[in-house]
Amino acid sequence: MPDRLSALDASFLYMDQPTTPMHVGSVSIFRKPRTGFDYDGLVDLISSRIGLVPRYRQKIRQVPGRMARPVWIDDVDFDVTYHVRRSALPGPGTERALCDLVARLMSRPLDHTRPLWEMYLVDGLAGGRVALVTKTHQAMVDGVASIDIGQVVLDDTAGGRASTTAAGRASTTASGRPTPDDEWIARREPSSWRLVYDAVGEAVARPGNAVEAARDAVRDAADTVAKVAGVAGGLFSAVRTAVRPAPVSPLNVPISTQRRFAMARTDLEDYRAVRRAHGGTINDVVLAVVSGALRNWLLSRGATVSPTTTMRAMVPLSVRGDAETTGSIAGAALLGNQIASFLVDLPVGEPNPVLRMHHVAHAMREHKESGQSVGANALVRVGGFAPPTLHALGARAANGFARRLFNLVVSNVPGPQHALYAAGARMLEMYPVVPLAKGQSLAVGLTSYDGGVFYGFNADRDSMADVDELGELVTESLAELVATVPKGSAR
Repeated sequence: MPDRLSALDASFLYMDQPTTPMHVGSVSIFRKPRTGFDYDGLVDLISSRIGLVPRYRQKIRQVPGRMARPVWIDDVDFDVTYHVRRSALPGPGTERALCDLVARLMSRPLDHTRPLWEMYLVDGLAGGRVALVTKTHQAMVDGVASIDIGQVVLDDTAGGRASTTAAGRASTTASGRPTPDDEWIARREPSSWRLVYDAVGEAVARPGNAVEAARDAVRDAADTVAKVAGVAGGLFSAVRTAVRPAPVSPLNVPISTQRRFAMARTDLEDYRAVRRAHGGTINDVVLAVVSGALRNWLLSRGATVSPTTTMRAMVPLSVRGDAETTGSIAGAALLGNQIASFLVDLPVGEPNPVLRMHHVAHAMREHKESGQSVGANALVRVGGFAPPTLHALGARAANGFARRLFNLVVSNVPGPQHALYAAGARMLEMYPVVPLAKGQSLAVGLTSYDGGVFYGFNADRDSMADVDELGELVTESLAELVATVPKGSAR
C-alpha cells in the first residue's frame, strides 16, 4: 500500500495557492574549480545520490472523491533532467541579476503531476562563480527524517564526488558519505479503484480518519497542525499566551503571485564580538540587527515610529539540548536537532542598538524559561548539514500558525563552520528562501556558514519594491552594534 500523506503534509498541499506557493528554497554560490562544474556533472552527481532521498522520485496522487488523504507513489516516468535544470545570467553576471532570476523561479508553482522539487545550475556569475538554486515543496518535509536534495550533493572535501562501481552503482563518496547501491525500479502506479478500496478499508478499520480526511481539504491549517502528535501541546499553549493580535504593519497586506529577492552577507565574528561585549546569545544579536534594519526601513518609508513601536516575528530556532540551547548560529554539523518557534516582539521603536538587543534577549529568555514555543521538541530530528531542511521545517511551523499573530518570519539556522564542496566546487555562500504566508509580504531567512552569516529576503513584488534596501540596512544595523563594542575587545 502506498504511503499516505500525514495530516500536516496534506495541509501544506492544500495551502498551495497562486499567491502562496508552499515551497522553500536555497541559493548556494560556488567557486568553479579548474576541472569545471557543468550541468552533465551535476546530473550525474544527483543521479548517483538520489537514492539517499527516495521521496524525490515520488509524486502525489489524490484519492478519488478525496475519501482519504493523498498518497505518495513512484513516478514511473521519473526523469532527473526534468528536475535538474540549467540557466545562465546575462553579462556581466551581477548578483542583482541572480536575485532577479531567483525571484522569478520562486514565483512559479511546482508541477503537482511530478515529484515536487527542482534544482537549477546557474552559470555566468561574475568572478568565475556558479550558483545552485533549489525549490522543494513543504509537503515533502515530513518532520522526522527529511533531507533536502541540496544537502546530498555536498561533501567535506573537494574530492568528495560520488564514486561508482563497474556496474554503475553508487558506493561511497571520498568524504565517507554512504550512498546506496541504487537499482531503483518504480512500482506500478495504483489504479483509482485500488486507491478507493484502500481508503474504504482504512475507514472501516479507523472510522475517525474518514472524518479527518474530509475536513483536511477545508480546515484552517492551524487546526490541522494542532492535530499532529507532539505539536498540539506547544501550539495551544502558545496561542493562549498570544492573546494580542500582531501590531499593524506595512508588511501585512494582500500579496501578489510574484516575488522579489535580495541577499546580504555579514561576518560571524562581528556577532560574536557583540555577544562578548553585551551578553546574550548570537541569536539575540541577529534579532537585534533585524530590528534595527526594520526600524530604519520604516523610517525610510516615512512611517510613524514611536519608542513603543514593535513588529512581531515568528522565530523558528534550531535547538540541541541542554548544552546548546543558547540559540547560537555558530554551530557545526547539526545532530539530533529539534525546532522550537517563538513569537517575539521586535523593538523597532527603540533608537538605542544596545537596548534593542537587551529587549530581544529578555523576550527570548522569558520564552525559553516559560516553555511557550510552537511545536517545540517534536517537529524534527535530522542529521548532517541541515540548513535547507530546518528552514523548511521552520516555515511549516510558521505557516501552520494563525497568521494574524505575527508580522513576519525570521528563520535562523546554523550551518557548519568549515568549507563544503559539490563536485569539487567550493561553496562560498548559502542564502535561504523562506516562503511567504498569506497576507505577509516579507520573510527573512539566514544561515551561518564557514565564518559568514548570509541573509535571504523573500518579498512580495508589488508591496516590497524596496526590499534591496533591507539588505543594506542589515549591514548598517550590524555595524551600529559593532560600534558599541569597546575597542580592543571587538575580535
